Amino acid sequence: MIFMTLLTLAGLAYALWRVWTILPLGSSWKILITGGCLAAFLAVFLNFMPFLGDIPLWLSSIIYETGTSSIFILLYLVMIFVLLDLGRLVHLVPKTWLTSNGWTSLCILTAIVGIFLYGNIHYKHKVRQPIELTTEKHLDKDLKIVMISDLHLGYHNRRADFAKWVDIINAEKPDLILIGGDIVDINVQPLIRENVAEEFSRLEAPVYACLGNHEYYSGIHKALPFCKDAGINLLRDSVATVGNICVIGRDDNTNPDRKSLDALMDGTAESLYTILLDHQPYHLEDAENHGIDFQFSGHTHRGQIWPASWITDCLFEDSWGEHRRGATRYYVSSGIGIWGGKFRIGTRSEYVVATLRSVAVK
Repeated sequence: MIFMTLLTLAGLAYALWRVWTILPLGSSWKILITGGCLAAFLAVFLNFMPFLGDIPLWLSSIIYETGTSSIFILLYLVMIFVLLDLGRLVHLVPKTWLTSNGWTSLCILTAIVGIFLYGNIHYKHKVRQPIELTTEKHLDKDLKIVMISDLHLGYHNRRADFAKWVDIINAEKPDLILIGGDIVDINVQPLIRENVAEEFSRLEAPVYACLGNHEYYSGIHKALPFCKDAGINLLRDSVATVGNICVIGRDDNTNPDRKSLDALMDGTAESLYTILLDHQPYHLEDAENHGIDFQFSGHTHRGQIWPASWITDCLFEDSWGEHRRGATRYYVSSGIGIWGGKFRIGTRSEYVVATLRSVAVK
């Protein structure tokens, strides 16, 4: 954590220095622009201040989105400046391009605006991901299950955004809706102020969910009552039988005292198709070793933007998409929502539509 903080601050200092040297403006304008960039970045720290829940929601939303968006913009500025500096070192980029150059400034500004405009438009498009699940266990009928994760409802994903997602889900006419954690972002207060719980009542199928790490970040003692008010069947180290399906919801890995999968499966009927909801996709072998039929997870966002997606691909056995271990199938979702700035670059926002069929011999 300390290393990442120092690396981020070094990147910020480098980017501000390069902005200062490239801008073809007087010192007063340079101070104003670099100071504004610094203030935008520092706004991210205001997101953790208690007062954010007490000021007007429109203002807290601006502070949140400005601060979190600046992190992603900083990453791309650093990448652009590093490429230019490397080009200068190997004599591919003239030194004049990096000193008080209007054309360089305009090109970088155009690139940043274009990249993040695309990222925002791409984020708003929710990809429908169909998957087919089959089992030799008995089912009374074929089932359509919509699965979503990482809603991150709060200052940026507001009630109006969630209302659109509800319409998308209802259009599928599902038999069951499963949520793989991170319903809340960093604070429950904006959800209460907008009565987002009421929007959950429009969902036209039973909703079961597990906790994510952000329910803990937002204050678990506040997140739990919200889920109850929203009519969500929250499976916190507990099991629910839904027809011929056994849905197991694990507490998030943030809780070091969460129950083992052994304890949760004790007494569950082997004849039922088992679905495990576990927010963070670590130790996938646990589900395989315990005979779970299907595991649904989220958490990774697949990095949200490239090249962070390369990092998550290295960190997780399955950072996104379908996976199989023995007889157990997995799906790790990149999430329908997002943390921070509303950008998807090289990744996508999605919802999973699973069709569960029995191939048992009758």
